[in-house]
Order: sequence, then structure tokens, then C-alpha cells
Amino acid sequence: MEGRQGWAFAGLLLAVLCWSGNALVARAFHDAIPPLTLSFWRWVLATCLLLPFVARSIWTHRATLRAAGWRLPVIAALGISSYNSLLYSAAQSTEAINLTLVNTCLPLFTFIGGGLLLGEWPARRAWFGMAIAACGLVYLISRGSWDAFTHLAFKTGDLIMLAAVLVWALYTLSLRRWGALLQVPPLTLLGVLMAIGTPLILPFYLFELSHVGGFEPSPINLAVIAYTAIFASLVAYLSWNQGVKTVGAAKAAMATYLMPVFTAILGWLLLGEGLQLFHWIGGGLIFAGLLLATQTRVRSVVSR
Repeated sequence: MEGRQGWAFAGLLLAVLCWSGNALVARAFHDAIPPLTLSFWRWVLATCLLLPFVARSIWTHRATLRAAGWRLPVIAALGISSYNSLLYSAAQSTEAINLTLVNTCLPLFTFIGGGLLLGEWPARRAWFGMAIAACGLVYLISRGSWDAFTHLAFKTGDLIMLAAVLVWALYTLSLRRWGALLQVPPLTLLGVLMAIGTPLILPFYLFELSHVGGFEPSPINLAVIAYTAIFASLVAYLSWNQGVKTVGAAKAAMATYLMPVFTAILGWLLLGEGLQLFHWIGGGLIFAGLLLATQTRVRSVVSR
């Protein structure tokens, strides 16, 4: 079991790393690719890449999937259609680091939602670990300066991102709540969710296309869409869904505390932004809190 959980946490870290890159490219190319255009074509490409490999499995598990009924469209609308469309819209008016900082509200939303909706309240030590990680996050936000923290300004995009985080918390909790869906192979479930969720974006994409226009199919723009389709979609979602299945929604959500750390590291590697002392101190506190929180058991008030 410990080995299985170790792989699950490694998968969660991989997902968070891919999504950190997703936030960077969303912000870097927000002028070149409109938000719903990026969301739509990302999922079109990801769906086209995956469906040929899972079509037979979808047919094999059709009875289980049909029994899920309305739950599948709800999960697809939350995780596929809404979250990234909101994230890309938020990237129009706020920085990549802000996107990832706001995203770290996810553990709190998920901890509370898990208790209220699933009856799964983390042990006190997990809350203590989250508090340590939150201190590291505050230190990272403030760049080690109280004056910088008191003058921190949030924009309209930050509020849109907050809505996106709430949507993602509901997606994560839904995966945990309707665990029977996860009895189908992970790739099969992901393929079904993408096939349902992608058409739901189409009306909004067409509206944006008629009012804003599309994008130039240049090599760099196509590479951005390819990255979001392969790494931020297929690799990240598969890793995340499997992690939620193995360790639970609340513990999985703790991994998002690492997004600002990964964003800072990627900014250093790709954009030449230097890593400073406050990055190391804040990142160290976040890692320590994450380790403490994820090495605890969840207290459940639901009989099993």
C-alpha cells in the first residue's frame, strides 16, 4: 500500500508540474490565443489523440458508464469544460504566479468540502501540515517582506481564478464521491470525460470567435496547443485522477501548494527569472507542510 501511495503522490506532483507550465503558457500567449479558443482546441486535440486508444475499452465498459447517468456530464462540465476555460480567461488580466497562488486555495476548499460532502475530515495533524504549508505560501507571496505582503494587489483575473479553483475542488470531490466511475480504466474514464466535455465548450468558443477572432496557426501557437493537449491534459489529468482514487481528494489537493514553487522554478529555467532566498524558504515550508499533511489518515464519519 505504501508503494502504491508513493506512486500516487509522484503522479500528483507530475500533474501539478504540468499545470504550472500550463499557467505560464496561458499568460505568455494570452494576446496570441484567445482563452476559449485555447481551451477548445486543446481538448479537441487531446480527445483526438486519446479516443483511438480507448474506443474499444469504452464499448466494453458501456454498461458501467451508462449506469453513471447524469454524473458523467457533471464531472466533464466541471473538470474539462469549465476549469481551464476560466483559467485561460483569468490569464488575460493577471500574472502566471497569481494564477498559481490563487490555485493554492484548493486544499482549504477540498478539506472543507470533503468533510461536508463526503464525511471525510482530515486528522488534526493534517490541518497542522496545511497551516505550515500556508505559512510557506504567505512567505512566498510576500517575497519575505511584510511591506510587500500588505501592498499585494489582486485583479479581476484573480477573482475569475478563484471561481476556477472552486470548480476544480468540486471536480475532485465528485471523482471521490462517485468512486464507482473510477472502476473503469483511468484512460477510459478520461476519454469519456473529454468526449463529453469538449462539445460543451463549442458554443462559447463560437461566440468568442465571432466577437474576438481566432488565432494565427504559427508553429509556436500550435506548439502551445500541443503542450496543453498532451501534458496539461492527458498526462496531468490521468495522473491526478489516479492520485485522487488512491489517496483521496483532501490529500491530493495538498499537492497544489507546490504550484507557486514549480512556477518560480520554471520561470527561472525558461524565462531567466532568478531564484532568490525567499523562494527556497517558502518552498521548503510548503514541502514540509505537504509531507506532514499527507502522512496522516483521514477520519471518516461515514460508515463503510
